[in-house]
Amino acid sequence: MGYTIFCDTAVEPLYECRSVYDMCTGIARRLGVEQQYTEGRDQEAWLRHIYAESQKINPQLGDLDFDTFREMGIVKQKNPGEPHVEFRAFRANPEANPLATPSGKIEIYSERLAEIASTWVLGESDIIRPLPEYASSWEGHEADHAEQYPLQMFGFHFKARTHSTYGNVDVLRETNRQEVWINPVDAQKRNIKDGEMLKVWNDRGEIRVTANVTERMMPGVVAMGQGSWYAPDRNGVDRGACMNTLTTQRPSPLAKGNPQHSNLVEIAKV
Repeated sequence: MGYTIFCDTAVEPLYECRSVYDMCTGIARRLGVEQQYTEGRDQEAWLRHIYAESQKINPQLGDLDFDTFREMGIVKQKNPGEPHVEFRAFRANPEANPLATPSGKIEIYSERLAEIASTWVLGESDIIRPLPEYASSWEGHEADHAEQYPLQMFGFHFKARTHSTYGNVDVLRETNRQEVWINPVDAQKRNIKDGEMLKVWNDRGEIRVTANVTERMMPGVVAMGQGSWYAPDRNGVDRGACMNTLTTQRPSPLAKGNPQHSNLVEIAKV
């Protein structure tokens, strides 16, 4: 059983609140690419367009029009009777059903990444390679400041939030507390016990967060759910344990996103 859910507005925007689409449209307008960005559609038109496109590939939406779907809020979708197999048509007949890659096949060597690597202007020590091979990170265990900040921190998607959405819902915060996951070996070195309050810091910021001592983490690596809301105290210490407090603003080489898996930190009991 699956669901298609319409996330409609709970309350009208207050004061000068603007939607993300409206803000991005304004940026595109100032950059001179508004038409390319919006394709002539406002937010409402995009919602209707995306729903119409979804109807083409999802027969269970059938003839249910957009306005009825919005009013209903949710559509239950039954299992089609057999499990979903990714790339089923490609697996059955690769020649007739090529993938959306230059070769039409699963590629070990990526021509697209090779072209990007040869044409993009990359930052110092940024690496993009067409093969799945190891490359030293500019903030990994081999970095110059790894002795000062010896733990590699990773961010992961958290079960109680969608990125930062729902991060302010008290019942979710109480039942799914923000934690930093740490291996028993690293915890013992720092005299840390499960459930204790910790400080996690680097040269960018400092947070307070509860310890989750677990063998699910390898020694030298810690992890924390992303999306927790930033809540600095008067000294600038983030009591909300937001991952971005510790994350560099240097963008990742390919996606140009924030590199939540490349952050060196140190941890101690409060």
